[in-house]
Amino acid sequence: MPARMQPTARQVRMGAELRKLREAAGLTSREAARLLGTNPAQMSQIEAGNAGVSKERVRRLAVQYACADEELVEALVEMAADRTRGWWEEYRDVLPPEFLDLAELEHHATFMQVIATAHVPGLLQTEEYARAVFGYWVPPLPGTELERWVAYRMRRQEVLAREPSVPYEAVLHESVLRTRVADRRVARAQLDALLCQSERPNVSVRVVPFDVDGFAGASSSFVYAGGRVPALDTVQRDTPYGSAFLDASAQLLVMRTLFRKVESASLDPSRSREFIHRLSKEM
Repeated sequence: MPARMQPTARQVRMGAELRKLREAAGLTSREAARLLGTNPAQMSQIEAGNAGVSKERVRRLAVQYACADEELVEALVEMAADRTRGWWEEYRDVLPPEFLDLAELEHHATFMQVIATAHVPGLLQTEEYARAVFGYWVPPLPGTELERWVAYRMRRQEVLAREPSVPYEAVLHESVLRTRVADRRVARAQLDALLCQSERPNVSVRVVPFDVDGFAGASSSFVYAGGRVPALDTVQRDTPYGSAFLDASAQLLVMRTLFRKVESASLDPSRSREFIHRLSKEM
């Protein structure tokens, strides 16, 4: 297969998982290449996500690597066979690659857990809220480009309405609800939208109030996306210069623990809805 010019985060992850299996088996890249009847350079391309790999080759490597985790192998085979070009590809020349990687991550997620301490999560934003957030960028986005960015964010939200439904848990700090990214009207409409979204059977919205004791997780914003098997879970975090995707087992464990800690400081979904409703009336 020809080398990819710009592999997606999912393709890079596929190659990284094959590399992990090889290293766990104690084999060199040269030895793995020999098993596939290819050369070390091609093997390096596969493990970097720059070249695809057939599902037959994934199964062959799994056998040679003595991988006994059948669920993981089947998940990797599924990833290798997936040649789907998602709707997000329409924005390939408009948005940064990490935006598209996030949409792809959400598309394949088996569940999502989100902590937000700055902005309402993208999947729960109203159009006007999203426009205000993107409109704050420096340097400013041209008008037509701004509208494409907003349209992309609204399109992402379709993942919450699809069947079968994807469980989505969002824990929001009170600061997120009180920050007016635009004006009072937009803020109230966003709160009302959160209440509507929280009524979906697959969506849970919880609030961490200002006055809760023992909460020091104000910098703990991230998206935790479940993979087909736990080993393929992924965390996405925003950085000043784009997104970071974390998938090391130690990192995932830390993020799972952090989510439980932040969630434990939040109100339950019913009390959170009451909190948001009361705040909306105050706006």
